[in-house]
Amino acid sequence: MAPTRAHDPRPFKRLKHDHRRCVTTALARAAKVCAASGGRLTALRRWVLELVWQSHRPMGAYDILAALGQKRETVAPPTVYRALEFLRAQGLVHRIESLNAFIGCDQPGEPHSGQFLICRACGRAAEMADGRIDAAMRCGLAEAGFTLERPTVEALGLCPDCRPCAEAGHA
Repeated sequence: MAPTRAHDPRPFKRLKHDHRRCVTTALARAAKVCAASGGRLTALRRWVLELVWQSHRPMGAYDILAALGQKRETVAPPTVYRALEFLRAQGLVHRIESLNAFIGCDQPGEPHSGQFLICRACGRAAEMADGRIDAAMRCGLAEAGFTLERPTVEALGLCPDCRPCAEAGHA
C-alpha cells in the first residue's frame, strides 16, 4: 500500500501546538469518512475519537473508559471496545500493538501502511508514511515468500524534543 501523500520528514508535532485544532480537524475528517462509507459516527464514537486525539500519546481502552466516565455516566468496557473497532474499521484510528493502545490516523480514507514512531521518554507517538520503508518491506518479504496482510512498523526511540535531553544525560 503506497501512501498517497508525500513523506513528512518531521512527523512529530511541536510540543506546544494547538491540540484543539488537531481534534477539530480529526472530527471533521471522521464525519466525511463516515458519510462516504455509510458508517454512523454516534456521539459515543465521536467522544472516543476526540479522546484519542486530545494528545499525541497512544491511549489504551481503559484510559479511554476512565476519561469517558468523567464526561458521562458509566460506560462498560465492551462499549468502548466496540467504538474503537468501529473507528479502526473506518480507518480513523490505528492500534499500536506493542502498547495495546490507539492513536488517531492522520490520513483517514487514504490507503497507507502504519509506520509509528514512539518516544520512550515522553510517550508521544507519530504516524509516518514513507514509501521507501514500504518498498523495502515488500521486497524483503517477497524474497522470504511471505504474504503481507497488514503492514505495520513500530519504532521505539526518542522524539526530536526528548533527544537533546537524553544526549545531555537527563532522560
